[in-house]
Amino acid sequence: MTDVDLNAPELFINRELSWLEFNHRVLMQGCDERVPLMERLKFLAIASSNLDEFFMIRVAGLKQQQAAGVERCDIAGYTPSEQLNLISERVHRMVAEQSDAIARVFEELTPHGLKILQREELTPAQRRFLATYFETEVLPVLTPLSVRDLDPFPAIHGLTLNLAVLLTPAGDENDDATPPVVIVPIPGNLPRFATVRSGEGLHLVRLEHLVRWHIHQLFPQRQIVEIAEFRLTRDADVAVDEDAAADLLQAIEAAVLARRRRAVVRLDVSAEPGGHLRDWLTEWLEVDGDDVYEIDGLLDATALMKLAFRSGFDSLKDPYWPPQPPMDLPETNDIYETLQQHDVLLCHPYESFDPVVALIDQAADDSNVLAIKQTLYRTSGESPVIDALARAAERGKQVTVLVELKARFDEARNVIWARQLEDAGCQVIYGVAGLKTHGKLLLIVRREPHGIRRYVHASTGNYNDRTAQLYSDIGLMTSDQGFAADAAAFFNLLTGVSEEVGWQRFATTPRGIRCRFVELIDREIRASTVDHPGLIMVKVNSLQDKEMCQALYRASQAGVKVLANVRGICCLRPGVKGTSGNIRVTSIVDRYLEHARIFYFRNGGNEEVYLSSADWMRRNLDRRLEILFPVDTPPLRNRLVAMLNTYFADNVKAYALNTDGTWTPVARCEPAVRAQEVLRREAVEGAKSAVEAGARLRPLTRPESYKATPVPERGRT
Repeated sequence: MTDVDLNAPELFINRELSWLEFNHRVLMQGCDERVPLMERLKFLAIASSNLDEFFMIRVAGLKQQQAAGVERCDIAGYTPSEQLNLISERVHRMVAEQSDAIARVFEELTPHGLKILQREELTPAQRRFLATYFETEVLPVLTPLSVRDLDPFPAIHGLTLNLAVLLTPAGDENDDATPPVVIVPIPGNLPRFATVRSGEGLHLVRLEHLVRWHIHQLFPQRQIVEIAEFRLTRDADVAVDEDAAADLLQAIEAAVLARRRRAVVRLDVSAEPGGHLRDWLTEWLEVDGDDVYEIDGLLDATALMKLAFRSGFDSLKDPYWPPQPPMDLPETNDIYETLQQHDVLLCHPYESFDPVVALIDQAADDSNVLAIKQTLYRTSGESPVIDALARAAERGKQVTVLVELKARFDEARNVIWARQLEDAGCQVIYGVAGLKTHGKLLLIVRREPHGIRRYVHASTGNYNDRTAQLYSDIGLMTSDQGFAADAAAFFNLLTGVSEEVGWQRFATTPRGIRCRFVELIDREIRASTVDHPGLIMVKVNSLQDKEMCQALYRASQAGVKVLANVRGICCLRPGVKGTSGNIRVTSIVDRYLEHARIFYFRNGGNEEVYLSSADWMRRNLDRRLEILFPVDTPPLRNRLVAMLNTYFADNVKAYALNTDGTWTPVARCEPAVRAQEVLRREAVEGAKSAVEAGARLRPLTRPESYKATPVPERGRT
């Protein structure tokens, strides 16, 4: 190994700038002409939604540090103030690029019959229709708020659309007084796009434009000088003192409400010829100039998501890829017997999530099931999992559920689940103080003829039947008693036994997973030779932890080849001579959100593969309860290795991280390899081969009342 200071800032990429480059890769899907037009709208909406959360949490946190006078540098050598300047510069370029992309997509949609109409494009009949629609549906719910007359002024909620209207002074007003500005919130409970009658396709009008065109009806006695659309992003980084909170449920509810009045960290404002209102809003809201984003086009592009998912225009959308019956799980009335014979690997969304829901659903009604224990971090709004757990408790089973109330932006929903489960008789716990519980685990305890037996489902993804159709995740079902013992110990850890036990199959955080990964990397270094170099393959959402980066640097210096597929943040800098020359980093952004965490170690030919709920981020390794578990069954392990090789072979949707921190598309060559398409085809062929071999593959049945509908959500973990 060369003598290199592995703490040197130049060896690392700033976390925030790396995340912004990830969001730019999402944005690039909205610019890619190979992507169907309606899918491009979806990616443009996701890029906007991602930026909202980035400002609410990451930028807000940096501003808190700046206000407190913090000058400590990050691992890349930047102070909070320097990071904020770099973020502002990058996001201003990104917002302009996004506005141009949205305009191009709508221009390309016009020949297909989908058009956003401007005022001058309306026919007389359409004008009359919109006037009636405004007067009957919109005007009654508008509430103009006078800045001059209301003291204190009502809080303007973050992420809502508003109009600022500058009026001429009334006859009795002093021209030198506070300017007569009125704020008109755009109703969030009305469709963002009004459909106008047309025989030529789907013609729409933006709601904020409709209000602007008829705004004089609110101020019949005044002249309108200027109008500007604007939208705020507020600091949402609200901490909860668990030790001081007598009732954590109430504390979380209060924290959610507190976000409504937090400081403004970003102001989006429409590009207007005069710009007087922009300057006034900047001063009134006490926003720094660098935090004002003047947008020539659509404010709040998250509205494009519903447009992208409208019915029709199927030729402009991705072809439907129905989830396949899992190839490891033949149709059976006794899933427990199947799991006694072999483990089952589930690769979502290529394979159906139905067996996971069905396992919980059947356990709720199975008289031999004594107990169900499960972690819930995020799940869907009308979750069949919640319904099954509640029903199991009502039928007398011991049901213990960890509901993580601190899952960011899902706190309010999780509070509702917690109360619903408690009312049904479940034992609801909220984890260990100071730590988020992020592990994905299900344990079913069942009485059988030969005694008590336990069944485990461990996963990289949440128990969310909707995101399981959109996120790429992997789950393992097993009756291995080492797994079962560790699963039971993990739940005991959550419910009061604070000391960790001697794990048989799991490693957990805090401490345990980090130590295990470092041991595995160091072992790979020792096993690596010139003739038989070591190999580490990693697939994670984020690689930010400094110690893990340094461990990979040591491996690279020792001749170990490191392949990392990182969806989002990557602070590791590859290709640095003498440090990371043997490291290659790629990223895939495609129709499914890459969410699985897979880890491979060649280990001198004795290959090992692990799955985990944890990314290589400091928060996951130090401040969350996570699970790392091996996949030892040779066919399943080989399947995961093949998946990793497929990801690293992608030359259609993959980007490569350059030494300077920029990302460039991987050079396309023949044969073209699109990883998600390959995995989908393998799932189809695997199900077909299993049927040809005599198996009957069909998802386990679920209640007829349950209908799964894909609903786009943010890329949360």
